[in-house]
Amino acid sequence: MQSLDILKGIVMVLMALDHTRDYFHHDSFLFSPGDPTQSNLPFFFTRWITHFCAPAFSFLAGLSAFMISKRKTKKELSSFLIKRGLWLVFIELTIVNFAWYFDVTFSSPGLFVIWVLGISMIVLAGIIYLPRNYILIFSCILIFGHNLLDTVHYDNVFWSILHEYRFFDLGSGYDFETAYPLIPWIAVMSLGYYFGAFYRSSFDANKRKKMFNIIGLSSVTLFVILRFINIYGDSTPWKSYDTISKDLISFLNPSKYPPSLMYLLITLGGTFIFLAHTEKLKGKLVDFFKTFGRVPFFYYILHIYIIHAFALLFAELSGFGWEKMILKDWVTNVPALKGYGLNLGFVYLIWISIILILYPICKTFDLYKQNNKDKWWLSYL
Repeated sequence: MQSLDILKGIVMVLMALDHTRDYFHHDSFLFSPGDPTQSNLPFFFTRWITHFCAPAFSFLAGLSAFMISKRKTKKELSSFLIKRGLWLVFIELTIVNFAWYFDVTFSSPGLFVIWVLGISMIVLAGIIYLPRNYILIFSCILIFGHNLLDTVHYDNVFWSILHEYRFFDLGSGYDFETAYPLIPWIAVMSLGYYFGAFYRSSFDANKRKKMFNIIGLSSVTLFVILRFINIYGDSTPWKSYDTISKDLISFLNPSKYPPSLMYLLITLGGTFIFLAHTEKLKGKLVDFFKTFGRVPFFYYILHIYIIHAFALLFAELSGFGWEKMILKDWVTNVPALKGYGLNLGFVYLIWISIILILYPICKTFDLYKQNNKDKWWLSYL
């Protein structure tokens, strides 16, 4: 189903935009793109459009797991998901964490998106044994109900791993970040697994398109209604300011860490709408995005190293020194980098350049995978 590869490819490309902004945009080191009092619409929407990446990819990972189930027994699929999940957690804590910081001491380990995908796969390994309707109920309860936990706080790592974004000072210059708590991310993947059944060859494509449109538009509509009411669904209610642009930034900026109901309604709603209208797309641009969509993990690892390496070079050339890009904290939180960076136009040029560099590499790797399907280890890359 090429629409799935197209969507994966697009979110991969958009993800690179967000990370390029992190490492190169001047204003990102001064204030948050979601701060209505300081941000502007171009800066805000550069960040906002990338909100679709993690939910779409987590949903698609679950959907892909269902497709794998068509050629594996449940026991085989469960085993694969556990091994794949453990592998992703290991990669997150080693190769990916090093890519973000270039710090050989690993003084600021973080649990980011690859971690939560890995744990979600391990949880999904058990969920697949439930009846399909139970999987839907489980997913909806966590997605729609988890904001009831917003007022619950425990001062321990376990609770933060489950549902609260926090930094923990470990002493001696070490800290630990729970950026992607498990709830409700595990439910996004299990929801994707549930919807995988609608991609069976026996299921009518027109009926799928109509259903996905209804779900997507209903989700976006519910987002607007609940966000306007401002009673439930987000730990940070929106506020009215003195200009339309500030109001828009506040209204469209739901919490991502952890992802609120508002955040998931707008992003997954957009995902359903996109999937409803892209099954028959063709052309060179489609093939371009599909290339990234077929090698997402390989691309993900590579793009972080390239962006960070370019940032290290630019920091040296711009007089800040390459040492400033050996990080002990998230790049935009480093005080020594205030004043560093370029305007948004140059950020976009760098982003496009990085994508063009990555394309032939990913194309070559994709061809290698297609021609070597007998190599089991390629499924882990």
